[in-house]
Amino acid sequence: MALNLNKNLKLYYSIKEVAEMFGLNESTLRFWETEFPFLKPKTAGPSKVRQYTEKDIEQVRLIHSLVKVRGFKLAAAKKIINQNRDGADRKAEVLAKLTDVRDELQALKRQLDRLQ
Repeated sequence: MALNLNKNLKLYYSIKEVAEMFGLNESTLRFWETEFPFLKPKTAGPSKVRQYTEKDIEQVRLIHSLVKVRGFKLAAAKKIINQNRDGADRKAEVLAKLTDVRDELQALKRQLDRLQ
């Protein structure tokens, strides 16, 4: 069996780390947890510290894509997710990949501009 060097070894992320990933406030994530019942990170210890898994982060990515990127209201985002979860997941994934490609192309353009 080959060793996977790209595998992320971190199992849990704090609410602060997840908020920073998406450019959100921690309070926004807490609010989304109340609005979207499928977003339930594990809580640990007596202080109930939230621990987000990769699956939780994918849920946040979907909500973020619908609400912050595409501009849907929360009620519309809930409706989209409830009616066509797989389609919404695929669209969010494609949008994330396209955004990554755009960022890479912009970085290449900046490098080319510096050469001239």
